[in-house]
Amino acid sequence: MGLAELDAQVARAYERAAAGGAGEGVLGELKQQRSATIGRMADAIGAASTRPSDLTELSGCSARQVRTEAAGDVSTLKRPMPGGPAPADFADIRTAPAKAAPAARGGGSTGTFTSSCGRNENGHFNSDNVIVTPGVSNGAHHTHDYVGNLSTNAFSSNASLAAAGTTCTNGDLSTHYWPVLRVLDGKAAPDAKAPGGGHDGNMGRILRPSSVTIQFRGSPVSKVAAMPRFLRIITGDAKAFTSGPGNANASWSCTGFENRQLKDKYPICPNGAKVVRTLAFQSCWDGRSTDSANHRTHVAFARADGSCPRGFRAVPQLVQRLTYDVPAGAPFAVDSFPEQLHKPVTDHGDFINVMPDALMAKAVSCVNGGSRC
Repeated sequence: MGLAELDAQVARAYERAAAGGAGEGVLGELKQQRSATIGRMADAIGAASTRPSDLTELSGCSARQVRTEAAGDVSTLKRPMPGGPAPADFADIRTAPAKAAPAARGGGSTGTFTSSCGRNENGHFNSDNVIVTPGVSNGAHHTHDYVGNLSTNAFSSNASLAAAGTTCTNGDLSTHYWPVLRVLDGKAAPDAKAPGGGHDGNMGRILRPSSVTIQFRGSPVSKVAAMPRFLRIITGDAKAFTSGPGNANASWSCTGFENRQLKDKYPICPNGAKVVRTLAFQSCWDGRSTDSANHRTHVAFARADGSCPRGFRAVPQLVQRLTYDVPAGAPFAVDSFPEQLHKPVTDHGDFINVMPDALMAKAVSCVNGGSRC
């Protein structure tokens, strides 16, 4: 039985249990089958993967260039973990083309609204995904980092989120989460045997962000309307390596070089620069639904000219910006499903809007009025 079918059976078993129709024994047996399947997948990936001892073959730059101009000596980087990433998944940020942001036009909304929500100092981690696999423990198969709402897990509801506390200083109850970044230094992590960690092929020490910025931005061509409360949005695709880049939206860079973005490579940053992950969300809403069957069709990205597709209206665009102090010379990778091989293209972010209506109105006013709030 495949992993997808097992996941579906586990979800159905949780539903039956909630209705009094299934016992813990059934759930336990399904979970054991699922764990065994993941283990076989991880073993197969490890056996099929070429595991070089260093990153000296990084495409686009020689080992000497990296040693003298970028942080770390790639000749000493060790890669102890099977299952990816590969040397070709890294590139010097200076090889990426520079790109200017689109200029705002008349009638555009140029303000910003920022929620100060910390950087998960309270240690809110789990391997759930309440948007994609509600009611399923370890539904993500990788560990998520959270800021904002304090209660988010697989079993959260709109009511529980609205009643919870938050790490945001302005009373924003929204939930923000993304897969953790890990240093692949060969050292055992506390979750080496736990779901979402080593149990699912995610090894290495979790890197806490050195900064997290939660910002809402305007449209370059129009004013924005309020998001509905409990709107759910996913940006990027956790399965982009195997399913293709159609929904991929990863952006990797370095501080001081953010006009250069890598979509399918991890950045090698110059000495003193931090690794930057930028997760830009869809900014057009269909005006009706807070979610959709595939968690995508109720929202859309703006066109190249900044306008929304027909039938959609502009809403404040959420941008999650994360920076990391990656140790010099250390390879790193984002958590992923085992079969995704920790590829940088699989980076993604999740958001549930739980702003009180008055706070959302303030955000819209700031964005449309050109203020910095």
